[in-house]
Amino acid sequence: MSLSPTGRISAAATIDVLIPAIEKDLGTLPYVIDAVRTKVQHPIGQIIIIAPKRQRMIDFCRSKGCRFVDENTVLPLTKQDISYGSAKWERSGWLFQQLLKLSGDRICSADYFLVIDADTVLITPHRFRSGGKSIFYCRNWSQPQYFATYKRLMGRKVSASSSFVTHYMLFEKGKLSRMKREIEARHGMPWHKAIIRSMNRKKQFAFSEYETYGNYVYSTDRSGVSLRKARNKSLHGSPGEISKPRLAKLAGSYRSLSFHKRKGYVKTTGGSRSRK
Repeated sequence: MSLSPTGRISAAATIDVLIPAIEKDLGTLPYVIDAVRTKVQHPIGQIIIIAPKRQRMIDFCRSKGCRFVDENTVLPLTKQDISYGSAKWERSGWLFQQLLKLSGDRICSADYFLVIDADTVLITPHRFRSGGKSIFYCRNWSQPQYFATYKRLMGRKVSASSSFVTHYMLFEKGKLSRMKREIEARHGMPWHKAIIRSMNRKKQFAFSEYETYGNYVYSTDRSGVSLRKARNKSLHGSPGEISKPRLAKLAGSYRSLSFHKRKGYVKTTGGSRSRK
């Protein structure tokens, strides 16, 4: 990683990209990866896909020049060790993916890594570091339980007036590691256990990795953060169904598109995961 004498990431610095995924994401994942390679205005190092060990996913990663990581090798727990659901909804896999994202400091080689959801396609150029600051893309609404969990986890209220839940975020390994150490020191247990115990698991939206890390960085280094409007558009269907003229029109109003696979959050079987 190339750092300036001030310790700031240089314009030519390489970032890694981390994408948790499941087989259901193979319909959108090629578009996500292609967009990262064309729209992210930083040199890209590794693109890392964390997923269940399935041959289709391994073959896909090989064909796209990505590094495959078996999701069950990252943490000392798996999706099966998490109990987060009700008779009407199941969120264990969703929470597991968030914990995988927060493990990027152990997986990625670069000092900075971009996490992006496997259903979100960038449609305009994106920069995530500028003038020595990290750029966070934000929206103006969130889930109250995200903030309640943050307060229990960190011992303080959120400090930002915007929400960091916008489907992608640049993480700095050093700051992420420090946040997890602070969580462990405060709760006297591994960071992932502290997160699970701080949540109200009777609530369907109880924790956000983006909200937690974004508010942590904002509260500890506000001068090093630049906030921009995310302008994300949610769509159904496939990215391949969008014509070039329509895509150009969308890019005039939005920065990214998220292709959600179904409405609502229902209890499922066979490893399906509901999304944010």
